[in-house]
Amino acid sequence: MAEVEYTFLGNTGLKVSNICLGTMTFGSDEKMSRGGTLALSEAESHRILDRFTELGGNFIDTANMYHYGMSEAIIGNWLEKQDRNRFVIATKVFVPMDRTNPNACGLSRQHIMWSINESLRRLKTDYIDLYQVHAWDCVTPVEETFGALDDLVKAGKIHYIGVSNLCGYQLQRVVDVCKAKGLQPVITLQQQYSLLCRFSEFEEFNVCKDEKVGILPWSPLKGGLLSGKYYRGMTQDKLDELKSRIAYATKNKDTVQAISPDFEKAGEQFFEVLDHLKTIADKYSKTVAQVSLRWLLQKPAVTSVIIGVRTLAQLEDNMGASAGWRLTDEEMATLDEASAITDVPYPYSFVFALKKMRTAKFDSKMFAKK
Repeated sequence: MAEVEYTFLGNTGLKVSNICLGTMTFGSDEKMSRGGTLALSEAESHRILDRFTELGGNFIDTANMYHYGMSEAIIGNWLEKQDRNRFVIATKVFVPMDRTNPNACGLSRQHIMWSINESLRRLKTDYIDLYQVHAWDCVTPVEETFGALDDLVKAGKIHYIGVSNLCGYQLQRVVDVCKAKGLQPVITLQQQYSLLCRFSEFEEFNVCKDEKVGILPWSPLKGGLLSGKYYRGMTQDKLDELKSRIAYATKNKDTVQAISPDFEKAGEQFFEVLDHLKTIADKYSKTVAQVSLRWLLQKPAVTSVIIGVRTLAQLEDNMGASAGWRLTDEEMATLDEASAITDVPYPYSFVFALKKMRTAKFDSKMFAKK
């Protein structure tokens, strides 16, 4: 396998592997396990961490909410046996961790200060490299949240600040407040992004490019749809054999579709994208998943792609997208076109049309009198 590539984390001097290991699969509880499909024991999780580092990975992403702290604790038990300085650890704050406490939620100064100490304790470390707000808090002022995070940077408890799951105006608001108040800047946006989810290209990623914020795609294989295991006409019994999140989501319609999509709702465009992925994969002797990840890795402003795995085989396969090969411009364009959002709403349709007109090569014949 080719050596893993390293990139700079956003607009910083910190190098991370361009494949980041997401750890939502570490630990188990019924609510997050989706019928047991996500659950990994501590021993299984440690084997995946060991192999990830053997393959050159140094970037690990978790969240305090993953199995109510179990993911962080599993990583902490592994991390205390490692050279801490060799790894970049990212975690998140927002979701309630104590249902009996009305203040144990959101992005208030109080909740952030309590949460960081709990995460540090579980992770068994003195600092967190990248501390991310998990979502937008519609109640707490931006100044309060990022003032608290700035204090944590100054205290040495965190090194960098990131955000996740934000709209365009929210991201720009955060960037502007941090500039105006002289606070530590936001360096990354963790956002759902894949060939089957490109909505953030409308606004959020343009903010990232303008403000030098690195993009960390999550669910890069759209919950497994782009893994290569699914095909036209697949029946529920065949889905059940995979014991996957998608199989569970298809049978249990009340699950969170953003994380575990319903296979029955996969439209014709998905199968067209899949056909192109298979053709390209065959050309390079790669897998559909590797081509899907490679498409993301070659997108502007993408720093590292966050993968989630349940087996060592899945890890090995995903890591094969990191280095040693590239898609051509033509192949990127083919995948772009096949996965394009076809029903672009106003005002984006209007804005994009004007952009196309404004950036087109000038041709005076267009204005000649007939």
